[in-house]
Amino acid sequence: MLEAPEALLADLVTAHRILVGEGVLDAFGHISVRDPRRSDRFWLSRATPPSRVVRADFVPLTLDGEPAADPGGPLFSERFIHAAVYAQRPDVFSVCHHHSPSVMPFCIADHPLVAVSQTGASIGAEVSRWDSRDEFGATAMLVNDMAQAMSLVRALGSNSLVLMRGHGATVTGSGLKELVFRAVHACRDADYQLAAAPLGHLQPLSSEEIEMATPPAVPAIERCWSHWTAALDGDGKSTERSSR
Repeated sequence: MLEAPEALLADLVTAHRILVGEGVLDAFGHISVRDPRRSDRFWLSRATPPSRVVRADFVPLTLDGEPAADPGGPLFSERFIHAAVYAQRPDVFSVCHHHSPSVMPFCIADHPLVAVSQTGASIGAEVSRWDSRDEFGATAMLVNDMAQAMSLVRALGSNSLVLMRGHGATVTGSGLKELVFRAVHACRDADYQLAAAPLGHLQPLSSEEIEMATPPAVPAIERCWSHWTAALDGDGKSTERSSR
């Protein structure tokens, strides 16, 4: 059995807490990490609210979305999103799927989400879009098999973020902390766009500005991680579920 990367999974618990605190995750959504020792395995929690995830919830999965060990409980039906991304994008180390209210307007209206701030440059020069109807017609609005997940990944292409019609967003990162940075600041840029739109013409970043500002500098990512963990209980590394 694959031994768990304990320090990485402790950070994965923290990442869940941060994204809940920053309004990216609510009762739904999930984050995973690729195992650093086996590129064909990734770690995802059992089907648990992000605010309640603890170390014991994480299960190793294969690139077809199946558990590589007894999960000890129900799994997310949308674990196939993560599996397909890892299978097709060897550069991706961490994946988040969420339904943040910040990005949902851009998943409903035919209006692009673009980078408008320096930190928002991390979303890249293009945000992909995916409509499940194009290949699958009417669905339950879930990505719960590999066929749908592979379609989603084709739409994602080499980009870092894909919006899913009526559903939410899937975000990728070359590292867990970069993923958290990108997920938070994509939502911030969505908020900025919606707030600025009534004021007049939006001025998104140019492709040159985005290229110069990405990938985000490691010190900036670490500063944000430090800031966000400071807002958590204790030292921000708690992996024990509250008794409340």
